[in-house]
Amino acid sequence: MPSWRTTLTRAGISRPALRDDYTRAARAVLRRDPARFIPLRLLAAPPLVPWLAAGLAFMSLVDDVAETGTPQQRTAGLAALAERTATALETGDSPDPLLRAYAHAVRSRGLPGHWVTTFLDGAATAEAGFDGFDTEEHFQDYLDAYAWPGTLVFTGLQYQGGPDAAQAAGWRTFVDAAQRVDFLADLAGDLAGGRLCVPRARLAEHSVTRADLEQARDTPAVRALLAAECRRARSALDAVDAVILDVTEPGLRTVVAAMTELMGHQLAAVERAGAGLLRKDVGYGLAAPAGTLARAWRRRAL
Repeated sequence: MPSWRTTLTRAGISRPALRDDYTRAARAVLRRDPARFIPLRLLAAPPLVPWLAAGLAFMSLVDDVAETGTPQQRTAGLAALAERTATALETGDSPDPLLRAYAHAVRSRGLPGHWVTTFLDGAATAEAGFDGFDTEEHFQDYLDAYAWPGTLVFTGLQYQGGPDAAQAAGWRTFVDAAQRVDFLADLAGDLAGGRLCVPRARLAEHSVTRADLEQARDTPAVRALLAAECRRARSALDAVDAVILDVTEPGLRTVVAAMTELMGHQLAAVERAGAGLLRKDVGYGLAAPAGTLARAWRRRAL
């Protein structure tokens, strides 16, 4: 693995001030989201790493503002961030080194601005005001408004000129599976925080109430509901396996394969947990990520 200085050089980032901006963005991601940054740093083609690190830093910044404080604070914070982002993208400058790095990445890679504005709009509506889903259709609307563009403000930077229609659709498939697995794995914590991420219509189909879930009742109806949600997530993950590597740039395929493998490990743990999902969030553990990274590193070296 080349040094960070060499990585910046191989991406064509030569101005000292700009190199410092990208370094600060990468450090912010490493602190906030090491599970995503470390595979990217270890496994991606070096010329892609700075662009994607800046994208990941921006995505994380928006997520944090959308999820912090009262609804009024979230709304105000996102409006201010959208204004700062628009200025950075228009001028290439910002008081925030993270936004300077991201604006440079967007311009250099030619990412269409509509992915950024759609993500920010979705953060202010679908995420900041989130109160659960009534139906599967509402869940899909959430993906379109927030989760899908939120992924492409990051992963879209792998493509010079931005993703084409097929590439964007492939990442939409990925997001559908990732969000289902995340919602199941984080079910206990979300319920404790007042978020119900299973569509209410599906609770009604199984004669399960929100109180059943909040009180972690291990009943046949609850188990049937959770099993059905796991089957939906498994089907979505199978769809990812069929398309995602075909729409990924060669320099990022090892990373994406590792991400997908880890998603499968987590879903398997969710399936084993059953009603235990209501008592404790399901993480990756240590063995699965370590094994996945080791196998990916060996494949990359071949």
